[in-house]
Amino acid sequence: MTFWIVTAVLTASASLAVMYPFLRLNDGTAEGEYDLAVYKDQLAELERDTRRGLISPEDAAEARAEIGRRIIRLNADAVSEGRGSGPTRMVRLVAALGVLAVPLISWGLYGYLGSPGVPAMPLAERLQNDPTGASIAELIGRAETHLASNPDDLKGWETLAPVYMRLGRYQDAARAYRQIITLGGANANTYSVLGEALVGMAEGIVTAEALASFEKTLSMDPKEPRAQFFVGLARAQEGRMDEARSLWTQMLADLPENSPWREVAGQALAQRGGGGATEPANAQGQASGDQQQMIEDMVARLDARLKESPNDPEGWQRLVRSYIVLERKDEAQAALERGISALGEDSPAARELSAFAQGLGISLPEEKE
Repeated sequence: MTFWIVTAVLTASASLAVMYPFLRLNDGTAEGEYDLAVYKDQLAELERDTRRGLISPEDAAEARAEIGRRIIRLNADAVSEGRGSGPTRMVRLVAALGVLAVPLISWGLYGYLGSPGVPAMPLAERLQNDPTGASIAELIGRAETHLASNPDDLKGWETLAPVYMRLGRYQDAARAYRQIITLGGANANTYSVLGEALVGMAEGIVTAEALASFEKTLSMDPKEPRAQFFVGLARAQEGRMDEARSLWTQMLADLPENSPWREVAGQALAQRGGGGATEPANAQGQASGDQQQMIEDMVARLDARLKESPNDPEGWQRLVRSYIVLERKDEAQAALERGISALGEDSPAARELSAFAQGLGISLPEEKE
């Protein structure tokens, strides 16, 4: 009902605005009187200028004649145009009916062809549809437009953030979860998924910001499995394998039998000599072989990107650490040497890279000789 009331008010306002010129009586008298007054003022001004000697008598006579001709022409035009008659009643009636016909016809068509009684589908419900559906891009676009104008809409961010994660849009997901935290909607799961989004942005590397997010999660929920797993992965990437295996072993002991994270932790232990499951699936249901291939593909893309854009100190550190995680120490050593050469052997970035690699157990080029 509210929809129809608002529609009626807006339509009536627009119709009156259009009809007003046709309904208003306009006899043209005011315009003619104004012109005549102007000409009279011109004559009076002409007489004053003549008395002061500013205009010669000959020029004054010529000007009087011209003003007189204009007054005569004004009167003649008024008679020929029939001022005072205005638009006829029939013209006004036809115009009014034409204007009113537009909303009446459009309302009738909408009531017949449209769906005014169908309730609106909430944004949250629409965005939970299968991401492969044809309308997901449009739905996300509408949600983004809404949130751009309403950045304090906590429910909107909570709806959109998981969709970004499902689509692998990790940077957008991280931005959405940061906004949720800013708006006061954070819990252990929020920090945990934010950390996972940051790992996705870093192509599988647990960055310092991601680690801080996981540690925040564990301070709120010490047994949250996602945070437990990634903190263990961070230790492994730092070369602290004993700590990583200890964390994953404890994680397995705490998890229920049906938790998908059991298989993730088991696979991590199996790959690093700590025992565990032999053919697990990860948290999203992927086979362990697929997971390993995905990691190797990300590292290969990072390596290829550094060959094209080598001036990236953080990228070289990530590459060295990635090869350590994959237990490919020779390739980590080669990446270190390439990074030092690309950054300049005497540069601060190269020295930082060398110190970073040494912390992971990689010998510096000088130490190999």
